[in-house]
Amino acid sequence: MDPTNLGEHIHHRFDRELESLRNRVVSMGGLAERQVNDALTALTEQDTELAEYVIRTDHRVNAQEVSIDEDSTYILARRQPAAGDLRMVMAIIKTITDIERIGDEAEKIAHIAVDMATASFPGRDQLMQQVDAMGQMVLQLLRETLDNYVRMDVQAAVRTARKDDDIDQRYVSLLTELTQHIKADPQDTEDFQSLIWVARSLERIGDHSKNICEYVVYLVEGKDVRHTTIDELEQEIGA
Repeated sequence: MDPTNLGEHIHHRFDRELESLRNRVVSMGGLAERQVNDALTALTEQDTELAEYVIRTDHRVNAQEVSIDEDSTYILARRQPAAGDLRMVMAIIKTITDIERIGDEAEKIAHIAVDMATASFPGRDQLMQQVDAMGQMVLQLLRETLDNYVRMDVQAAVRTARKDDDIDQRYVSLLTELTQHIKADPQDTEDFQSLIWVARSLERIGDHSKNICEYVVYLVEGKDVRHTTIDELEQEIGA
């Protein structure tokens, strides 16, 4: 190789490494999204086989996190990236942590789906519909988050992050109703408590998705917005 082209060659190879990492993060996010969707389906349709599949395959999300983290650490050590490239690697490391936790929450829901497969309690169908409605909101938020990450769309990321407030409100509403059911039918407390844990897992998935949206802002704008309100962020970037 011509020594005069060595620097350019290394630069292009580094770009390819970063792009590969980004693509693997997107793939990992897609896998976590499917885990959440399957876990929710298993719960609402009392499908123990699907729930057990989610539990068995959770290791795939974990393995991807470990692999991407190792390669990101390698890049930090060997390439010593600066400015935007450094933000890219740091955002990737933060993002895969949240995606892995999304996978963990999906596994929790799947375990509950197995435990509740034969459960029968007052208001079951109506409560499951409400849980599913919240779950669909969370899935939509997660899909939009991953799309924003692919496109590195800051304004869309801020709009998506705001939607987590709707999920929080739905969570509080569902929690209130389940608490009332516990008071009215204490003999079924265990089942109602299980649905509270499902709602809590869904709420946390929303939080992790919001975190990823904030990483998009950090990556593109170079601003740490973890302690910034959505209103302040919208004003700052004109979303």
